[in-house]
Amino acid sequence: MTDQGSGKKRGFAFVTFEDHDSVDKIVIQKYHAGNRHNCELTMARLLQARRLEGTEHNPWVEYVNLANEYKDAVNLGQGFPNFPPPDFALEAFQQAVSGDHMLNQYTSAFGHPPLTKVLASFFGKLLGQELDPLTNVLVTVGAYGALFTAFQALVDEGDEVIIIEPFFDCYEPMTHMAGGHPVFVSLRPSPSQDHQDLDSCSNWQLDATELASKFTPRTKALVLNTPNNPLGKVFCKAELELVASLCQQHDVLCISDEVYQWLIYDTHQHVSIASLPGMWERTLTIGSAGKTFSVTGWKVGWVLGPDNIMKHLRTVHQNSVYHCPTQAQVAVAQCFEREQLLFGQPSSYFVQLPQAMQRCRNHMIHSLQSVGFKPVASQGGYFLTVDISNFKSKMPDLPGAAHEPYDRCFVKWMIKNKGLVAIPVSFFYSGPHQKDFDHYIRFCFVKEEATLRAMDEKLQKWKAKLKL
Repeated sequence: MTDQGSGKKRGFAFVTFEDHDSVDKIVIQKYHAGNRHNCELTMARLLQARRLEGTEHNPWVEYVNLANEYKDAVNLGQGFPNFPPPDFALEAFQQAVSGDHMLNQYTSAFGHPPLTKVLASFFGKLLGQELDPLTNVLVTVGAYGALFTAFQALVDEGDEVIIIEPFFDCYEPMTHMAGGHPVFVSLRPSPSQDHQDLDSCSNWQLDATELASKFTPRTKALVLNTPNNPLGKVFCKAELELVASLCQQHDVLCISDEVYQWLIYDTHQHVSIASLPGMWERTLTIGSAGKTFSVTGWKVGWVLGPDNIMKHLRTVHQNSVYHCPTQAQVAVAQCFEREQLLFGQPSSYFVQLPQAMQRCRNHMIHSLQSVGFKPVASQGGYFLTVDISNFKSKMPDLPGAAHEPYDRCFVKWMIKNKGLVAIPVSFFYSGPHQKDFDHYIRFCFVKEEATLRAMDEKLQKWKAKLKL
């Protein structure tokens, strides 16, 4: 380059960043009078915060990429509906977008007032509490945002957080990112007492003694997920009372992830742990409009809890995301207002959706059984956990990386050779326990009829080859 004032050639530089063995190196390539000179500056400290250590690798990426690569594969892996939301939800959103122009602007940072009001009214009755929309309700960017806000607000450096396995996979990294230490306790299957061919997730239970042993003076919180993802277990009242008694005995908070509470099957009932005696005062209850109204892309969630805890979540929320999209909140508020009027009636979406999804679950159970899968019947939620032990004994040496859990090898083989996408259940366990549960995979049955028929076609071809 030439300096127009002096006529002399000027130098210029390109700066690139390289990562070598977690030590960040800045390479400055200087060009002066046509000659290049490299100057390497190695930072004395790690660039990333230490709380991110162990959280960078996301095993989901490989399987999502595989599903995209094999275009003919039926995607039953990721947890979202591929059928339309209810008409009343779409109409509410369309009205919010095309109506009052001020809905394009900010609303209250802690939640659009009509939404916080209806959430307080609706869930107050279910929890047996008089909820204040201003102090007991916080609207977040999806349930994911609610969880992150809760962990950041409440978990301190060195705090222990008890996580029940299998667990929604963000709980562990969120604990680490808050500076906490996750402590795991597993639901374990017990032999079915009725000797039926179909296993049930009701047979997966916590050992009371083992659970009690996980509580220490450093325990800050326990994370509960009911209905559970991936298992679909709905914790019964007796199980919740055990958890509640231990939380009260050790003065521990409960973060209760209840996003699937309206998807309960058969004769099971959802009980919020915050409704039990002595638990409202120490519980955060998290919900999701995405799961409630089949609109996962709207990303509207909420947290309910006592003000002395919620005020700390509000601090994190206000100084991070600050605000959730106004129009989506308006639409969700109208959806809840409708459901509050129709609650318990046949026309309620909270009645119709679980009935429809139970049929989808039953369809998938029967189809998977035809080729030798052993489903674990879910009591709620989006997912079906399936035992692949039959395949593990017949095909023990599938291609895979050294020490890779079997379920991960199996899912990759199934995507490539059978055209069906699932998720390995070992994703939902801590490292030391992954091998113990690597004979299970997870399917999502919350799909339209055409997708389930496409699954049937793949399974019929598989079944035909088994007979050869």
